[in-house]
Amino acid sequence: MEQLQTPYYLIDKSKLQRNMEKIAYVQQKSGAKALLALKCFASWSVFDFMNQYMAGTTSSSLYEVKLGKEKFGGETHAYSVAYSPDEIDEVVANADKIIFNSINQLKRYKDNAKNIQRGLRVNPRVSTSSFLLADPARPYSRLGEWDLQKIKKILPLINGFMFHNNCENPSFEKFDEMLTHIENTFGEVLHQVDWVSLGGGIHFTGKDYPIDQFADRLKQFSDTFGIQVYLEPGEASITLSCSFETTVLDIGKNEKDYVIVDSSIEAHLLDLLIYRSEARLLEDEFHGKGDYQYLVCGKSCLAGDIFGEYKFEKPLQIGDRVSFCDTAGYSMVKKNWFNGVNMPSIAIKELDGTVRLVKQFGYQDYVESLS
Repeated sequence: MEQLQTPYYLIDKSKLQRNMEKIAYVQQKSGAKALLALKCFASWSVFDFMNQYMAGTTSSSLYEVKLGKEKFGGETHAYSVAYSPDEIDEVVANADKIIFNSINQLKRYKDNAKNIQRGLRVNPRVSTSSFLLADPARPYSRLGEWDLQKIKKILPLINGFMFHNNCENPSFEKFDEMLTHIENTFGEVLHQVDWVSLGGGIHFTGKDYPIDQFADRLKQFSDTFGIQVYLEPGEASITLSCSFETTVLDIGKNEKDYVIVDSSIEAHLLDLLIYRSEARLLEDEFHGKGDYQYLVCGKSCLAGDIFGEYKFEKPLQIGDRVSFCDTAGYSMVKKNWFNGVNMPSIAIKELDGTVRLVKQFGYQDYVESLS
C-alpha cells in the first residue's frame, strides 16, 4: 500500500505478541486471569488478536463495559467510581461481574445486580504511585472503602474484592510488599470471598521482570485464601507495542533549534502534558543519537506543546519523519480535537510485516464531535 499520511499510531502485532505471551504464561503458571484494562487501551481492531491470550476486559464506565462485551468477549467486569440510576441496568446487562466503589453504591444497586457477581473496591491506603494526581491512596481518596469493620458488615452482599494500588510499578519486591500489606490488613475478609482483583499498574511484562517469582506469589496468594485472582493489565498489555509517526512541517531557532511536527501533545499524547514528561523517541540510526539537537514541538497554539528535546544523526529537514515509541497507553483513549487539529489515523502492522490502515479521521468527525 502507499505510504500512510502522518500523524498516525502504528500498532505492531509482533511487539504486542511478546506482551501477550508473557501474560498467557503468568495465567497458566499462577492460575490468575488477566483482563485488559480498557481505560488504558481500547483500540478494538486488535481485540480479536488479544483475546486469544487474555480472559476478558475490565472497565471504568458503561461504554467501556459495552465495548468489552461486544468487541473482546470473555469475562466482562464492570467498575465505576459512581453509577447513575439511568445506566445501572444497562451496565448489569453487559457484565459478568460488577464492582462497586462504595458501600453506599453497593446497597443502592444490590437488587439491580442481584443476578450477577458483585464486588467492592477496597483501598489499602498504600500505593506505589509517585504522582499525587494518580495516587489511589492519596489523602482523602474517594477510591474504595478502607474500614474493615464496615466491610465485614456487607460481606453477605458481595462475592469479591478489587484492590488497585500498584501504579507504574516495575518492582516485584514492591509488589510483594503491597500484597503482603493487603494480606495482613484484610486477611480476615479475604477468606470469605470467591475472587480478588489486584488491579493494574504491575509492569510484569517489562524487561528482566522476575515473571516466575511473580506467578508463584500470585498462586500462593490464591491458595492461601482459596480465591480466584484477577489481574487488570493496561500498560503491561501494550507496552512498547505502538509507535507514533509524525512529519516535520517547519524548522526554526530561538536560542535552541526546534522543529514543528504535524501533531500535538495536548490533542494526541495528552499524558505527556498531564504528567509533564517527554515522549520517548524511537531510536534508530537517525533518531536518538548524534550531534544535532532539536526541541520537537507540536502544531497547536499551546505554548508548551513540546514532545521533548532530542539528538539526531543529521540535521532535520522539512518532510523528515520523527517517530516516538511506546505510545499505545492512554493515548488513543484520550485523544481530542483541541485546536481542530486532525486526529491521527490508526494502523496495524501485521505479523507478516504488512501495514493495514484501520481508522482515518476527517472534518466530519470533528463537526460531529461538537454541536
